[in-house]
Amino acid sequence: MPRMSRRTLLGSLAAASVPGVLTACSTGSGDSDVSNAGKKLAPWPAYTPAPGPKPDLAPTEAGVQAGYTAYPSDLVQSVSRPPGDGSTVKVMSVSFGTPPKPASANRFWAAVENALGVKIEYTIVSQADYQKKMATVMAGDADTLPDIINLFSGFVLPREAEFVQRRAEDLTPYLSGDAIAEYPNLANIPTHAWRDMGRIGGRLYGIPLERPLPGSTLWLNEGMFSDAGMQEGWTSEDFAAVAKRATSGRTYALGAANGSLFGNAVHSAAHNAPQNWAVTEDGTFQPGCADERYKAAIAFQAQLRRNGSYHPDATSISQIDLTTLYYNGTVGSMQDGFGAYLPKYRESQGKLTPAAALPYSVAGTPGGIVAARRSFGYTVLKAAKKERVEMLLRLLDFLAAPFGSKEWELVHYGVEGTHFTRGKDGSPEPTELGEVENNTNLPLKYLAEGPQVLFVPGMPDAVRALHAWQRKVVPHAVRDASFGLQSRTKNAQGTTLKALLDDTVTGIVAGRIPLSEWDATVKKWRARGGDRMAAEFAKDYAANA
Repeated sequence: MPRMSRRTLLGSLAAASVPGVLTACSTGSGDSDVSNAGKKLAPWPAYTPAPGPKPDLAPTEAGVQAGYTAYPSDLVQSVSRPPGDGSTVKVMSVSFGTPPKPASANRFWAAVENALGVKIEYTIVSQADYQKKMATVMAGDADTLPDIINLFSGFVLPREAEFVQRRAEDLTPYLSGDAIAEYPNLANIPTHAWRDMGRIGGRLYGIPLERPLPGSTLWLNEGMFSDAGMQEGWTSEDFAAVAKRATSGRTYALGAANGSLFGNAVHSAAHNAPQNWAVTEDGTFQPGCADERYKAAIAFQAQLRRNGSYHPDATSISQIDLTTLYYNGTVGSMQDGFGAYLPKYRESQGKLTPAAALPYSVAGTPGGIVAARRSFGYTVLKAAKKERVEMLLRLLDFLAAPFGSKEWELVHYGVEGTHFTRGKDGSPEPTELGEVENNTNLPLKYLAEGPQVLFVPGMPDAVRALHAWQRKVVPHAVRDASFGLQSRTKNAQGTTLKALLDDTVTGIVAGRIPLSEWDATVKKWRARGGDRMAAEFAKDYAANA
């Protein structure tokens, strides 16, 4: 039975949406001074697909990803020479891994530095410390800022957009329209990622980290759910019955982590409730938390808990510990980001068959899935002279090399013979050193990355299953209409307003608060800032139309 490495377990969390972030009416950043309303909008970068291997499973315009059932045999060279100038570059990003070995003893770090042509001073911030650390950085002197900063979309950073506008380089002259052609790998980032990153004051300040359309996903132990009667086309009633039958003794059909609101994102989407915000044809913004379908999803989750289908520690267990319970069969499902499919398949070999759940229908209406923000975060540059900015953009262009390139392989797997060997199909397989020196612990992928594709090394059937699942569910994705937009109230009061809703959802599902309290909570939320957010989003939406 394969051993689950800490690297791949934490890699699951890196791919996942942070629990609770994608629940209805969640909040983020923005400020009145950075609104796009009344501003001349910079054109989005001109999208130019990079050359690369033809996928075995074709992507679609709707958002189904390209799938590769085998690793490309002939890797392309996407960057002709080291892009750096020999200087030292200070970078900072979030991390979901363990701290890497220092640069002096890290062969992966050294190989990337050599390929880039710079020395890298990396400030790596754990997920747990990210908000606190970023608050310190944002309040500090401009001279102390790193050259390259990753801003992770999974957390609220008060007045984030204002900070970016004041301290970061305006990248509009370098990236807007055809200007991005100087950086072909950045030009390969699809427009949907730039849109969901959004403009600030009409300008482009960042480079998005593109992500697939499916967001928070219910990952099943397929055998456990099939044995309990799961069938395609199931209803909410079928789901509840299957979950109840799959729960027995110390085995629970439904696992959930602290902060996930009992996996609320999945269930609210299945009920087709707006994911945070919906926009009407006339441009009015409607909050998901005020939608009756969202309230119905909470009631359904409360029923599942009363049935005993949830693990009893659903309000306190960490995502890491929940992942362990999923792999050892204690829980039959868990909410995680769709991008967590790679460790799900890799770590479950010999234990279980993972599967992304098809949404159940509600009252005869096909269920939806969560549409993720297509930008996992974005990278900004410290304001600098033109020559320095261009060099830093060349570094990011290298890191954004596409799947099927030599640069992609280096950044994702390291050096062949040192950090990985080749499997039977040519896929990189990490060595013992590669389990320690990698881009989870040295998270270069959070500075820049090419478009995501479907690929599971040595497991072509998994790729086919994921691609088939996407073809079925992508047409039913429920998108948050506020992605890429600015709101002053969201920026200033987002954390407090989100906590008001989240605490009430958790309390209702856990049985501590009656469902009848929900309407009063929504009323408070609206009065304390929700309605102002709606008006501000509508104004920014109209400006971006």
